[in-house]
Amino acid sequence: MTFDRRSFMAASLVSGLVAADAMAQTAPPVATGKPRAPGLPQPAETIDLWPRGAPGLPAKALTETVDERSSDELVTDRAVYGITRPRMAVFRPDRPNGAAVLLTPGGGYKWVVVDKEGYEMARWLTARGFTAFVLFYRLPGEGWTSGPDTPLIDAQRAMRLIRHRARDFAIDPERVAAMGFSAGGHVCASLAARFAAAVYAPVDAADRLSAKPFCAAPIYPVVSMDPAIAHAGSRDLLLGPAPTPALEATYSPDRTVPADAPPHWLLHAEDDDAVPAENTVRLRAALKARGIPVEAHFFEHGGHGFGLRKAIGKPVEAWPELWRAWARTKGLG
Repeated sequence: MTFDRRSFMAASLVSGLVAADAMAQTAPPVATGKPRAPGLPQPAETIDLWPRGAPGLPAKALTETVDERSSDELVTDRAVYGITRPRMAVFRPDRPNGAAVLLTPGGGYKWVVVDKEGYEMARWLTARGFTAFVLFYRLPGEGWTSGPDTPLIDAQRAMRLIRHRARDFAIDPERVAAMGFSAGGHVCASLAARFAAAVYAPVDAADRLSAKPFCAAPIYPVVSMDPAIAHAGSRDLLLGPAPTPALEATYSPDRTVPADAPPHWLLHAEDDDAVPAENTVRLRAALKARGIPVEAHFFEHGGHGFGLRKAIGKPVEAWPELWRAWARTKGLG
């Protein structure tokens, strides 16, 4: 079924306003003809990851900044950087189905694109019963002492906190999936590969829980740090200009797939000119070699960063329901 752009925006808004309390929880990124307010409206419900502040502060102070990238007054496309308070924005459904999804938006490790690959997807999920958490993760090139592990640290911690508070969200702590886009797809794939890596010191009871996703969906993901196919900007911000082969291997999820990795659902467009589809091809091959259940979808057209809004009118617009159908077979929702 094909929608025009105006119909999609209306549907996106409706799905975000399913009930009055949903309006209170999330500041929808779609406006109604009014000028956009500066900065980033905060959802009423957020969860800070670190009770005593994020570990490993950079020597140079950071200021959280929001850039509005959209020139369309009806649509927001905000990108956040300088994140010092890593957190999750919580999106609760009217009728929880007991499953949850941790969303890691992309942004090339330069920033976190919270509307297109965060809030919009979260509203799509909540309209279908999933509880969604949009992760504002710290960026590895901003001087944190944990370096390239910084986004993974926040993702592990987020997964554990969701499970720790599962009763508060009316979810099954076992059924917490991960979905990420572009560089956020690298965060997602890294979490699925290195969920057991001891990358930070435990801070409370939540850290005794597993960080393993129930299933993982890296979407047009940055995967390989091989310069032949890597997204150069993400690679440089993650590893620096001249990483060793060992460092490249550690931070290439296709080279660190464990025997107990979760099932994966993969998506890429063949005409992606930012992150070559070979990234997903390699991850699929690595998962198959390990005997990990995997379903992969490659579309001829779509480019990079299509999310929901840029998929309209193309065959790739079917992707969310394809993911949902697959997730249902795994017992997610």
